[in-house]
Amino acid sequence: MSSIRTFGEWILRAETTGASLADVIVEQESRHARRPADAIRADMARNWQVMREAIAAGLASGEKSPSGLVGGDARLYNNRIAGGKALAGDIAARAIAYALAVSEVNACMGRIVAFPTAGSCGIMPGAVAAAAEARGYSEAAIIDGLLTAAGAGMIIAENASISGAEAGCQAECGAGGAMAAAAIVQMDGGSPRQVGMAVALALKNALGLVCDPVAGLVEVPCVRRNAFYAVQALVAADMALAGVESVIPVDEVVDTMRLVGMALPASLRETSQGGLAKTPTGMAIERRLFADDKA
Repeated sequence: MSSIRTFGEWILRAETTGASLADVIVEQESRHARRPADAIRADMARNWQVMREAIAAGLASGEKSPSGLVGGDARLYNNRIAGGKALAGDIAARAIAYALAVSEVNACMGRIVAFPTAGSCGIMPGAVAAAAEARGYSEAAIIDGLLTAAGAGMIIAENASISGAEAGCQAECGAGGAMAAAAIVQMDGGSPRQVGMAVALALKNALGLVCDPVAGLVEVPCVRRNAFYAVQALVAADMALAGVESVIPVDEVVDTMRLVGMALPASLRETSQGGLAKTPTGMAIERRLFADDKA
């Protein structure tokens, strides 16, 4: 059986065999890695445990990152939820708090799952945990959702990129949001076609997103950007489950993301030579943090 290279192939195989998208990915990975399917699912279950631990750690901690630029926002926002003041609604608000929590743990050198990257590590656990709590999905359904997300990420990486240095933040937070949307649709019982639509809808909304970390640190604007894209994943999943379809097919969206990434100037691709990194404040932060290095 040939390997899957596009969303079209993946969805067709699921529809013709009656398997879920998660089952198709597990079968492929099992064959390539020569490992039992159960072992692959067990690996993903351990990843999910690490994500949950990072959420808990980030919410409980007010720790600042070594640079002092980020940290404590997750706890602040969680307090707002507890006070019943969040305007975003319960699920979105929790996704925001959880995404901030995991991203802050990463900035503080804690343990996270880079899913798909460390810079976008808060999106998946934020969106998936918030949806899972609201819907009461089983552990098995969550693992299937994460496996579906992994499959989506593999196809995006194969045909475009998941690297901010290569294609801007559309390839990190954009891909992370698309993958999280895929996971939620899978968990909620959506069809393979709806998973593809959710990926297309989410990824389209990230096209052209620049990667511009202030002072070269994955903190500003990265941490808070994770919160925004966790909510976007929920929106994309909800629309796809409602039957809203992307006019542009998902594989064409992925191809476009690659072309847009290639067209971005180097200054907007994780070099800290453009975007927010070159604002007066961004440059002042860089001088303050690295003054000793340049002395």
